[in-house]
Amino acid sequence: MMNNDFPEDPQRRRLRERLEVILVRTEKASSWRDATEPLRGLVNREGFVPVSARLAAEDLDFLAEAREELLSFSELGIRLLDLHQPRDAGGISSDASHPILRCRSCMWRWPCPTFRAMAEAFTVRDRDALREPDGEIPAWRGQLEHQGER
Repeated sequence: MMNNDFPEDPQRRRLRERLEVILVRTEKASSWRDATEPLRGLVNREGFVPVSARLAAEDLDFLAEAREELLSFSELGIRLLDLHQPRDAGGISSDASHPILRCRSCMWRWPCPTFRAMAEAFTVRDRDALREPDGEIPAWRGQLEHQGER
C-alpha cells in the first residue's frame, strides 16, 4: 500500500507559491486590450508607435493578450503541479525515513521529468550571476549550461 504521509517537497512548494503569485498578480493587473487599440493608429511606416518606448505592432499585440494568456498559463502550471507530485512507491527500502518516491501521475521516479522541467522553467534566475565583466549576458550562456546534463 502506498503512503502519502511525508512532508511536501520544498522545491515543489516554492514552485507552487511562485505560480500562485504570478496568477494573483495577473488577476489584479488591468487588461491592456482596450488601451492598445488607440495606440494602433499611431504605428508609423517603420512599424513603431513613435514614443520613447518604440512600441511595434507586435508589442501591442502582446500587450493586448498578455494578461489573459498569462492567466491561462499560470493556471495550467498549477494544474500540472497538482498532477505531478511525489508519493511513496511502496515496497522495501533500506532507509525507512527516506522512502523511494514516484510521481503520482506518471509514475516516474521523483522528481519526474515534468516536475524537473517546470522547476527549471519557473526558477527565478540570478541575472547578475550570468553577466560578463562588461555587463552583458551572452546569448549562448543558457544553451551551454544544459549540454552537460544530457
